[in-house]
Amino acid sequence: MELNRILAEKKKQILDLWIERTLDSYTSSGFFKQSKDRFANPVGANITEGLTALFELLLQGEGQESWHEPLDQVIRIRAVQEFTPAQAVAPILELKWVVKQVLSADRTARSVLGELSAFDCEVDRLALAAFDLYTQCREQLYRLRIQELKSGSYVLTDSACPSALLRKDRQQTSVN
Repeated sequence: MELNRILAEKKKQILDLWIERTLDSYTSSGFFKQSKDRFANPVGANITEGLTALFELLLQGEGQESWHEPLDQVIRIRAVQEFTPAQAVAPILELKWVVKQVLSADRTARSVLGELSAFDCEVDRLALAAFDLYTQCREQLYRLRIQELKSGSYVLTDSACPSALLRKDRQQTSVN
């Protein structure tokens, strides 16, 4: 298929723009883009790896079963951050825009723009799978939070140290 060949040729451009736009959605996007160290920048590294793997799977025509691991690598990170569901899944749908931008910029690639409907449909399926994964991750977070509240462990993780609380309490009573 002509489209897959051109997408494979434009892979680096597409991935660079897709990853850049995804990382731009973070408040500290400059750090995520610059730091290539996997341990210093796990968010940037996982987003880059996950999006790269997803694009390669789409090019190979792999089915939904193969999407789970790289999609989880991207969406799980976004699910624990302060993104709305739409913001968390938006980078997946943004791939369609990125592909059209890259192909439109090249005269020889413009001829395959009409063939993008099947690719767009696969990206839509990927986005739906991402939304399912996002909701599963959020449910898991809420269940863990409820367990913390029931067990009382939130006192250890969500509050200040006891001596700091005592100092604060003493300061408030001395002011009053």
